[in-house]
Amino acid sequence: MLTLAVEPQAVQESDPRPHAVVIGSGFGGLAAAVRLGARGYRVTVLERLEQPGGRARVHRQDGFTFDAGPTIVTAPHLFEELWSLAGRRLADDVTLVPMDPFYRIRFADGACFDYSGDPERMRAEVARFAPNDVEGYERFMAHARAVCAVGFERLGDVPFGSVGAMLRIAPDLLRLSGHRSVYDVVARFIRDERLRTVFSFHPLLIGGNPFRASAIYCLIADLERRWGVHFALGGTGRLVDGLVRLIRGQRGRVRLGAEVARIRVEAGRATGVVLSGGEVIAADIVVSNADSALTLSRLLPERHRWSPGRMRRARSSMGLFVWYFGTRRRYPDVQHHTILLGPRYRELLADIFDRKVLAEDASLYLHRPTATDPSLAPPGHDAFYVLAPVPNLAGGQDWAALAEPYRRRIETMLAESVLPGLPEALVTSRVTTPQDFCDDFLSYRGSGFGLEPVLTQSAWFRPHNRSNAVENLFLVGAGTHPGAGLPGVLSSARVLDRVVPDARVAV
Repeated sequence: MLTLAVEPQAVQESDPRPHAVVIGSGFGGLAAAVRLGARGYRVTVLERLEQPGGRARVHRQDGFTFDAGPTIVTAPHLFEELWSLAGRRLADDVTLVPMDPFYRIRFADGACFDYSGDPERMRAEVARFAPNDVEGYERFMAHARAVCAVGFERLGDVPFGSVGAMLRIAPDLLRLSGHRSVYDVVARFIRDERLRTVFSFHPLLIGGNPFRASAIYCLIADLERRWGVHFALGGTGRLVDGLVRLIRGQRGRVRLGAEVARIRVEAGRATGVVLSGGEVIAADIVVSNADSALTLSRLLPERHRWSPGRMRRARSSMGLFVWYFGTRRRYPDVQHHTILLGPRYRELLADIFDRKVLAEDASLYLHRPTATDPSLAPPGHDAFYVLAPVPNLAGGQDWAALAEPYRRRIETMLAESVLPGLPEALVTSRVTTPQDFCDDFLSYRGSGFGLEPVLTQSAWFRPHNRSNAVENLFLVGAGTHPGAGLPGVLSSARVLDRVVPDARVAV
């Protein structure tokens, strides 16, 4: 676990720079801290857990290293930009390895689709499944290119602090079918049902249901093709460690085990935070990387909070069940990223998002990082994590009772498909449930990605990066604009460059 030198309080108090406090050390919070440090702020990051990274923390046990959260790095230029702001090069601290293929998608009948960034190979893969859909695939990718140009490149770091800002993009939203679902748009171009699944699953990577997530998220298909899918050697935790070093290099501070109980608001302005132990930390600006629902319902004074009714109406993303495990043997035929689709698609997603029942079947994301970096496991061993989308805590599941039976069910699914002999090969195991997301990350309803990415919770309709209720309070992370996923949370920190004043005029 990364340890940080404690900066003497006297040094902190003698630093004349305006003070920015960042609540939470997920990627959004760390990126915000680097950006604020580059603009002249003295930054203190407060993390309630005992290691930085938030959902991107690292589990180490029995000689294995497991990334707890994000494993897919897209748009690496967003990380390169952060290193550049701190006067360093990303390549000096972190090695990113391109994935090829990006994913292997395995259907319930054993058929596999290798999803890559190579246009010729992708056309060949589409033709294997449905030759008549090759032209439709090409038209879909052209559409995804147009959506990415607007939704990510032009608007990804633009704040939506007013209705007028939303109205200005309404024509683009309509032209790009943002009012339709990702699946509906894919189905306009592609007829084969299995290929519709292949090209519509991406919203699940950011907590959305492909059958109702805004078609703006079709941009992910183009984003991956243009900038690739990468893995950080040593695990995603290397990126976290690198960002913490950047913050320290800017004379910033990261405090672990520091839980914020509330944000201080005086005369409508955020003036600092109060820790759970009673310590008061004054600040010129406050940036919250905590779960946006937590920030807006518990950390603010009551008169500035979301009402209980608004909290109930908010639509949360699905929950996640994650099983981390290591094997005493290697599985060389398993790709770094494998998506194992169950026998149902639409109905399973309805169980998860609408009915909120724990289904007997499942679709799984299997991560085998030792396919790329064997150092993450002892010699001759493999490290894995498998993620199953499940209902969030609004479903009422008792995960203390369900966790082990559900883990065994997933173990059987894997042993019968891509990991034969798995029960006998296991040497280490741990699980994370939606209840753990609630307990560890204070995630509302134990959701894995904050608010669900539907049109009515996007852009202006999402919690704003600059608070409308409290001056000098800003939000970053998955629960604010533009949304979840590494490009989303890093872009939310980019928004701060447009809405936070430079340090010289902050006070």
